[in-house]
Amino acid sequence: MALYPYLDIILRSVAVYFFMTIALRIFGKKELSQLNTADVILILLISNSVQNAMVGPDTSLLGGLVAALVLFVINFIIKKLTYKYKILGNLLLEKPEILIHDGKLDFKALTKLDISDNELKEAMREHGVEHYSDVKLCMLEIDGTISIITQDKNLKQTHYKRKHNHKNFRK
Repeated sequence: MALYPYLDIILRSVAVYFFMTIALRIFGKKELSQLNTADVILILLISNSVQNAMVGPDTSLLGGLVAALVLFVINFIIKKLTYKYKILGNLLLEKPEILIHDGKLDFKALTKLDISDNELKEAMREHGVEHYSDVKLCMLEIDGTISIITQDKNLKQTHYKRKHNHKNFRK
């Protein structure tokens, strides 16, 4: 039964994929495009720790290629399904978050997202905005950028790429 070991790799790879998807969702890694050194180390260690869980005792080239192919196929299918079915997309994908609306800060969102006062002010300065009251809408986008729409139609709209800060937002 030569096909059985590859079926085992397929099932293991599917299980690891879903575990990692759920773990990233639970631990709230919103800005994968903004990885710091600790994040890169974590990803490398996780990939090393789950490798054996996916391929088991099969360390052959074909076993590794089967596991990689399964991950690519699952990722492709999940992307198609989340696009087609909104409920699944809402469950698996992050959503943009409102940080400021009509000059009023959403302190609950800022605290939850660990965005400091200094970071928010930096984003505003990069958008050419001086005061919170000048902000019509400020959003943390799903890719980690902070977008700002101002009350003043003449101000240039730009994007601020979020960096990780260690201080929480304070009221």
